[in-house]
Amino acid sequence: MDFDIALVLVVLTFASGIIWLMDKFLWEKDRKVRQQEKIDSKGKDVTEQERDALLADPVLVEYAKSLFPIFFIVLILRSFLFEPFRIPSQSMMPNLWVGDFILVNKFSYGVRLPVLNYEILDSGKPKNGDVAVFRYPVNPSINFIKRVIGIPGDHVVYKNKVLYINDKIVPQELLGVYKGKGSGEKMTGAILKKEDLLGVKHDILLVPGKPDYSHMYFSAFYNQGNIDLVVPEGHYFMMGDNRDESHDSRFWGLVPQENLVGKAFMIWFNWDVGHALFWERIGKAIE
Repeated sequence: MDFDIALVLVVLTFASGIIWLMDKFLWEKDRKVRQQEKIDSKGKDVTEQERDALLADPVLVEYAKSLFPIFFIVLILRSFLFEPFRIPSQSMMPNLWVGDFILVNKFSYGVRLPVLNYEILDSGKPKNGDVAVFRYPVNPSINFIKRVIGIPGDHVVYKNKVLYINDKIVPQELLGVYKGKGSGEKMTGAILKKEDLLGVKHDILLVPGKPDYSHMYFSAFYNQGNIDLVVPEGHYFMMGDNRDESHDSRFWGLVPQENLVGKAFMIWFNWDVGHALFWERIGKAIE
């Protein structure tokens, strides 16, 4: 079962806020009167501890008053500014490792209402080379992270593991053979290259001898033989940096603009379960 954190935060914020307001304007005055009457009935024999206990707020009200500001602040920060995510797969290696905890700038691609995902402020659009988090078009309850390869109007071609944007080849520089760490050890032996995507330089991995079958899936979706398309308005073409081990737009199609979540910009922690903590990942900028 999928766990919608945004929905839970909205419900908790709304519920605690309503309890707090109802107590403030409806219940508190009468409750204080009754509490004072109990204190007066005890006369001078009432102790300080008894007095504090009699004047205390009900447990539900006390929790609501304490937690509402926390829920509200977390909701605002997570919905409109920054949201944390954990990398579960190797599709963005070598730049993002399994177990990387990243921060995503929610303000980069438009401010949206939580849960409803309705855009209330156009604060920017994805650019070629951005590392973007988005809701998986096949199942929007799941978040994916990939690199923006094609923006609206771009002519994207991917053939024989070579990328072309607007009829120009995207340059690749051979760096050598990749040696992975942790869960990424399985990618040891892959070819490591540096790609220059319209000025955004980043590393990619290619697996020697592994055929590019993506056109088979892509053709089923778009009725074309190879990946050769012009990205339509309001959509984006996404690919993983681990080109032969990424389930991306080559397989399931384009990402609608309304599915965008934000731009990944920093790794704030790393915890690759079953392997060592890679402290050198902490604070690393995402290119």
